[in-house]
Amino acid sequence: MQYVKLTVDVRDKASYETDVLTYYLAEAGFESFETVTDGQPETAVGMNAYIPVTAFDAEGLKPLLENFSYRFETLPDKDWNEEWEKNFFQPIVIAGQCVVHSTFHKDVPKARYDIAINPQMAFGTGHHATTGCMMGSILETDLQGKSVLDMGCGTSILGILAAMRGASPVLGIDVDDWCIRNSRENIALNRVKMEVLLGDASSLKGRRFDVVLANINRNILLTDMAAYVATLSEGGCLMMSGFYEQDIPLIAAEATRLGLTQVGVKSKDHWVAVKFVK
Repeated sequence: MQYVKLTVDVRDKASYETDVLTYYLAEAGFESFETVTDGQPETAVGMNAYIPVTAFDAEGLKPLLENFSYRFETLPDKDWNEEWEKNFFQPIVIAGQCVVHSTFHKDVPKARYDIAINPQMAFGTGHHATTGCMMGSILETDLQGKSVLDMGCGTSILGILAAMRGASPVLGIDVDDWCIRNSRENIALNRVKMEVLLGDASSLKGRRFDVVLANINRNILLTDMAAYVATLSEGGCLMMSGFYEQDIPLIAAEATRLGLTQVGVKSKDHWVAVKFVK
């Protein structure tokens, strides 16, 4: 899939202004964000955001960006492994239990769960706050022998961790054929049993899972939550992320309407992962 990269200058902006912009860009369909610094980790000078070409609307974004200096760049449709290596994608340890790294890394930290991810696009390595929160929740959940759905699986990092935690069977579904190809590579690389399918929420009809993982975005979650609940076993749990702390009441209200009970929240950098039980 081809992506458009938005680069925004935030040097003269307060942190809350950048947070608000990130929120609305996520609402507009941007899937990943990264901070650009001047060499000092705490000093942000810019922000990069990425959106699929198919969802990009330059005119629609003008009102959001009118107070910022910015530029757009259409990225080539290519394998992102080399780009990640150039940009120092580093191993990350989640909750002291799981290390995520790529095959080109040396001296990888030791952890109970070791996941190798070679992303075919610039997202899905565990570095984004939503992925880290979801992985932290998975690490706290008993998945032994449980059937698990990784909805909007991306690189399948969540499904892979679930399989390592004893989940079986594990199914990943994504609308992007790049994600399906990359998922299959990562599943083979980590030697776990997991199936992946190209599709959307309509693919869930007739299926049943003990655990549903969905790290997507607020609007898709609200639209498709009923389908997730319909496929969830009684007593099963739904873990969702891809939205901000201020979105929790909206997400929780829909979950309650569908018969779910909220049992946990994890947050980082204003992003959250919320766990519900049916």
